Amino acid sequence: MRILVVVASRHGSTWEIGEVMAEAIASRGNLVDQRAPEDVASLEGYDAVVLGSAVYLAHWMGAARDFADRFSEELSRIPVWMFSCGLATQPAASANSPHELLALRNLIGARGHRSFRGRLDRALLTFAERAAIAGARAREGDHRDLAAVRTWALAVADDVAAHPEASVARHGAAV
Repeated sequence: MRILVVVASRHGSTWEIGEVMAEAIASRGNLVDQRAPEDVASLEGYDAVVLGSAVYLAHWMGAARDFADRFSEELSRIPVWMFSCGLATQPAASANSPHELLALRNLIGARGHRSFRGRLDRALLTFAERAAIAGARAREGDHRDLAAVRTWALAVADDVAAHPEASVARHGAAV
């Protein structure tokens, strides 16, 4: 199977989570490409998509939202999973629950969504981002659980392998 991992990341932490996912999915024998949303021109030939974004001020990044809108018709015909990477120490906080998540899931028919904790390095943030983080009292440091990321990505790969019929509508025959 050929799987596309699309990641919107501002400071690199979410991109690195995508790299862990891509590696895990590839370990199951899949061909995996990782791209930024703005670098994807077509979904032709992909059997599944994993779409993720960093969360800022309770929103997915615009590039990820635009990707979902731009490819909504194609995404609704293939298996799609979504993930979010939010405030380093508060994965369940409202600031890490993107307001548009339910609408995006419904738009593209995503099979699931997972939130992951991120990395906080205040030196990389803009003044406005530092002000928002101060109010959230988030702790600086790398709080990512990469083992949990791998586990989730392997489950995605296993689900794709268990349901090859999902590619029928895309390619006209079972893969």
